[in-house]
Amino acid sequence: MLIVTGYLYVAPAELARFMTHLKVLAATTRRRGGNISYDAAVDDADAGRLIVSERWVDQAALTAHLNADKTVQFVHQWSGRMRADIRKYDALNERGLRED
Repeated sequence: MLIVTGYLYVAPAELARFMTHLKVLAATTRRRGGNISYDAAVDDADAGRLIVSERWVDQAALTAHLNADKTVQFVHQWSGRMRADIRKYDALNERGLRED
């Protein structure tokens, strides 16, 4: 499993419009093959900062999402008006929170 997490930044004045567009993308993304979860939430509205959390079954599923028309359109639409600090992690030893 891959975990994708980090922050997105947009101008605070554009945050509401950005969230509207992101919610549409999220609904589509959650139906994609290989998606386990896809979530974003406003972390600091005054700074225009959102926290992002995604889980994918594998790199092929994540790559398909990144190359999907709706994802490409979203990135193009917000290009130059958003920036990201997002990282990808391999989860090789998944277990319950209280398990060793």
